[in-house]
Amino acid sequence: MAIDGFDYKVFAQSMAEQAKELVPKDLQPDEQEYIVNTLGNFTLMAGEAIYNDESLQLTPEQAVFITQIIAEWSFHKSIDLIHSGINREYWDTIMQKIAFTIFEVAKQGVIRNIQQEQLLQAVEMHVVKVYKKCIEDLEKRGVIDEEVKELAENQSNIDEMAKQAAQEQIKQKEAQLEETDNRRKQAQKRREEERKQRRIEKELEATAGTVTVRNMRLMSLALVMRILSPDKAKAIMSNFDDGDNKLILNYMGMANLESQIDGDILLNSLKEMKNYIPAKRKLTQENVMGDLLRLYRANPREKIEKIIKNERPLVKRFISQAYDGEYSGLPLQVADIVAQYVEDSI
Repeated sequence: MAIDGFDYKVFAQSMAEQAKELVPKDLQPDEQEYIVNTLGNFTLMAGEAIYNDESLQLTPEQAVFITQIIAEWSFHKSIDLIHSGINREYWDTIMQKIAFTIFEVAKQGVIRNIQQEQLLQAVEMHVVKVYKKCIEDLEKRGVIDEEVKELAENQSNIDEMAKQAAQEQIKQKEAQLEETDNRRKQAQKRREEERKQRRIEKELEATAGTVTVRNMRLMSLALVMRILSPDKAKAIMSNFDDGDNKLILNYMGMANLESQIDGDILLNSLKEMKNYIPAKRKLTQENVMGDLLRLYRANPREKIEKIIKNERPLVKRFISQAYDGEYSGLPLQVADIVAQYVEDSI
């Protein structure tokens, strides 16, 4: 009686389709095709033999188990043969012996109710033994030499795939650990920000009854500085002492700052803001030369020349002539950049 629920043709086709996705992409198209066809043919033949052998009395699950073992080992050993250096004309004979051995060992193991893990170990042992025997026979016949024999015997695609799987698991674990660490750091940062915010609010609450007009003005200034560039904010804060700067920074971090500021004081503070923000300088030769001459008066010439010693000759000539009050050689925008570079480097 046929095995009800075991469609060996569909199963063989399914295994062949899976093999197409798993074949090494560095192989030639005909080599990839050989792997898929070998797996499909041996899986189909084994499945048909099991299906038609009524004496076995196998369940559908047992039939699938046996044919799947043949499919998987057909996949691995056909890849090993491709990498072995053995001529292609000998591949089919070797694969037939391997497939037959797997079929008999797996079938007898299932019939005797051997545990799957023990059966898989027995199959692997017999596969390795038959594969090695085939290689030794080819050497004895003079088909391959010692070098090819050693290369063929050292092939093990199943071990290589297991190694790759282990490496992938390690990568996934490392990625998970990194993600966990990032989440921890983000949570810690949020807690620190919350503590800082609570501290600021407590400090403000402690002085709520004694908020002066000056404090209000600093609050207004902090509110505006939130939207300014770092350079402009830095320029404004240079006009205040350390105590005021600390208050400004605290106010900038305050969540409900707007509600703490008197509207009239805010408007007046905004009008006064122009006194704190430096006016944008017009780019002229006179201004660039003025910047350089100011640097020359405050610093030794050797110090400035050391800063530009690795620059292009055109830049060096521009700096040298500027000492004599002459402007030449560089576009105005470039000259301004050079002057700023010298100032920043001092």
